[in-house]
Amino acid sequence: MVHPLIAKLGQRDKLTEAEQQILETSAYSVRTFSAGEEIVAEGSASDFSCLILEGWASRNKQLKDGRQQITAFHIVGDFVDLHSFLLKPMDHTVAAVTECKMAMVKHAVLREVTENHPHLTRMLWLSTLLDAAMHREWLVTLGRLPAPAHLAHLLCELYLRLEAVGRAEDHSFEFPVTQILLADALGLSTVHVNRVVQELRREKLITWRGARVGIPNFDRLKAFAEFDPTYLNLLVEPR
Repeated sequence: MVHPLIAKLGQRDKLTEAEQQILETSAYSVRTFSAGEEIVAEGSASDFSCLILEGWASRNKQLKDGRQQITAFHIVGDFVDLHSFLLKPMDHTVAAVTECKMAMVKHAVLREVTENHPHLTRMLWLSTLLDAAMHREWLVTLGRLPAPAHLAHLLCELYLRLEAVGRAEDHSFEFPVTQILLADALGLSTVHVNRVVQELRREKLITWRGARVGIPNFDRLKAFAEFDPTYLNLLVEPR
């Protein structure tokens, strides 16, 4: 049930068969959320954490006037609220971008893991550290990169994250995010987002047909975006 998480963690260290079995049997139920539906509500304090088996989600912070800032996109294999095991209540919302199939893992199970399986505990801790690293990178790109480079940076990140869980191939991937949501992630208007997308197309840095983004030359896009994948920690090494 949680094979995507095994794929994600397996890009950073080898999991034993026993550890894989724990992850595969950790979910007590599976729920499906419709696009736009809240998965985790701001102010909530649950006794479980949610893992994406299929679909896309976003981490959002809402302002009083209805505007929102998206602070992360989550994909297959991501725990969207693993930190809710220790941090309660939630200070932001997680919403489904597309229809999402989610595995629910009880905090009691996570507590048992932390008490009896130190290496697996470190791997789950690494998952939250990767979230923090991506937040730092998003902060820098939002504040310091021009809009075209900012979008290019995001696409580089998503491509490598999707590739790590087997959801990107031939330098292309499904990106089912509307320009409205993309504007909320980039801190731009939808009109500006459209112009930025067209600029990347004109420069032949990307192709974008329907919901599929192609990257003809990853090294060119990487250089344009000043993208350094170090923060994604895609190295298999003992943890």
